[in-house]
Amino acid sequence: MRKWLILWLVAVAGSAGAQMLPAVVAMDAPMLLLQGDGTMRWFGLKVYDIRLWTQARKFTHAEPFALELIYDMNLSGKDIANKSVELIREQGQKDEAKLKRWGEAMARVFPDIKKGDALIGVSIPGKEARFYSRERFIASVPDPEFAKAFFDIWLAETTTEPRVRARLLGDAGK
Repeated sequence: MRKWLILWLVAVAGSAGAQMLPAVVAMDAPMLLLQGDGTMRWFGLKVYDIRLWTQARKFTHAEPFALELIYDMNLSGKDIANKSVELIREQGQKDEAKLKRWGEAMARVFPDIKKGDALIGVSIPGKEARFYSRERFIASVPDPEFAKAFFDIWLAETTTEPRVRARLLGDAGK
């Protein structure tokens, strides 16, 4: 019953022009609303658009949330994993054994991306990070410390992209 209700809500919201997460994500992480969005650029080139979906109007790691990345270029899953490790390291993670383990997990999880593809990460607080395409669940990394470190690439105050963070959190004008 819950599955059909969620699918119906997705269909109604979609027909009304509201922005919604793909149904496969909404089934596992219901009631997430768009909080903010931004664009990630590298030397002026657009890499992806990013959206933050939350249950509450104020982001917190204590509630489930999702980050949706819609890519504007082709990238290998291995390259995405390597860059993620680099950015987690820049956030202050110094345990190289842990970074290696997380990098290997991401390399197994992240698919190769083509322009227009979406990769959606969902944080399940205290449990795991789940990853989806628009069509299907890909895999999870059952490590709450990894989940926080991964999503903090964009959401921590120490992010390398503070303007993107501000837009995601809805603080772009502040």
